[in-house]
Amino acid sequence: MAQALFSDTIVALSTPPGAGALAVVRLSGPAAVATTASVFSKKNLANAAGHTLHYGTLRDPESGDIIDEVVVALYRTPRSFTREDVVEISCHGSDYVVRQVLALLLRHGARLAEAGEFTKRAFLNGAMDLAQAEAVADLIAADSALSHRVALNQLRGGFSQELRDLRGRLIKFAALLELELDFGEEDVEFADRTGLAHLLNEVRGVVAGLLRSFELGNVIKNGITAVIAGRPNAGKSTLLNALLREERAIVSAIPGTTRDFIEDEVSIDGLRFRFVDTAGLRDDTADEVEAIGVARTRERVSKAALLLYLFDLTQMHPEEVQVEIRELTQGLDLPVMAVGNKTDLAAPGAQAAFASGFRIPDAAGPETPLVFLAAGQGQGLEALHEALVRQVRGSALENTASATIVTNVRHARALEAAANHLAAVQVGLDTGRGTELLAADLRHALAALGEITGEISSEDLLTSIFTQFCIGK
Repeated sequence: MAQALFSDTIVALSTPPGAGALAVVRLSGPAAVATTASVFSKKNLANAAGHTLHYGTLRDPESGDIIDEVVVALYRTPRSFTREDVVEISCHGSDYVVRQVLALLLRHGARLAEAGEFTKRAFLNGAMDLAQAEAVADLIAADSALSHRVALNQLRGGFSQELRDLRGRLIKFAALLELELDFGEEDVEFADRTGLAHLLNEVRGVVAGLLRSFELGNVIKNGITAVIAGRPNAGKSTLLNALLREERAIVSAIPGTTRDFIEDEVSIDGLRFRFVDTAGLRDDTADEVEAIGVARTRERVSKAALLLYLFDLTQMHPEEVQVEIRELTQGLDLPVMAVGNKTDLAAPGAQAAFASGFRIPDAAGPETPLVFLAAGQGQGLEALHEALVRQVRGSALENTASATIVTNVRHARALEAAANHLAAVQVGLDTGRGTELLAADLRHALAALGEITGEISSEDLLTSIFTQFCIGK
């Protein structure tokens, strides 16, 4: 993409708002250096080389007042984030100082940046494509090792390169089909239909794989909601506290202590889990508030991504647990883990009785994993962690360092559109459809893939994407 020409210079705070040791104010645009130089004590700044640091003071030329002592980092076009002249001013992190610095720069030629405008300029100036630009926001928001890894892979262009390869190969055939249209009256065939069929089969397989990865990518990016459910006094609140390693929920021997949801997040082996402690399940309660809590528990289970059914090994038999899990998950496509608690108090043969052939064929999956622990003593948590990660990962995350994983809803929708149009091309080939229809379906597929990287985009789309960024990015 050719570099866009922007006549104005933008400025914004690029570090989080609030008092701190340091704050970074960023400028980008043709007058970024000149604007800074007009209020900076070192007069040689305008002629300074890029990728250099300069210590001095910011001073209001009108009043002569010194605003702050700062360090100015200078980046010359095109070797900067936006491919424009960029200045980053490190000042003291007082809210007052930051306001004064911004006001000073605004008075001397800069304007306040819009949300995401620095990254938008980087995209429009060809420093990155649209998928990479969106990865900037994902990288900033990453709060687990896996979400960081996937966002970094996308930022470095792994996903974009895969899409460019797909489009490049399809474009060659599309060009031949368009050429056939130009010579329509001569009934010539430039595009080898057999070769196109082989390519379609390969490309559709790649697109289908990317779409399958979205379910996993959604878990990596947004985390997985795991509802802890079971009878009163099974130890649900105790388990939540043990998982979070803090006293988040009130623990009491009185049944029905938990009346509503208590939830919090924790990262386990790079995956983010949101654990939800719920009211104990029983239908014979006379307490109206507890009954409401039980009803809400059932509703929360229906919206979960994973159910941890916690049961008391000293109180329940395998048949009872199987019946309750079946009843709780009836009609739901919901993975379940059965967790036996209070191993420290259970009879010697209790675990063996559950372990021998415990299976719930009517539940969401062909097998319900079974884990034993003593939540109050912190025993068995490592085994639970491993089981949770296995349940979510399967074998799909073993090679995430190099794999392309789709995490963005917009990308998934574009891939779905591309898959549909490619399927239409396949049907056209199978039924001998005319060249015009084949070419049209192939154009639509290419457009859908191009929307992901921004090779085909609209102003409305760009506005929708970049307004989700923070102001200074």
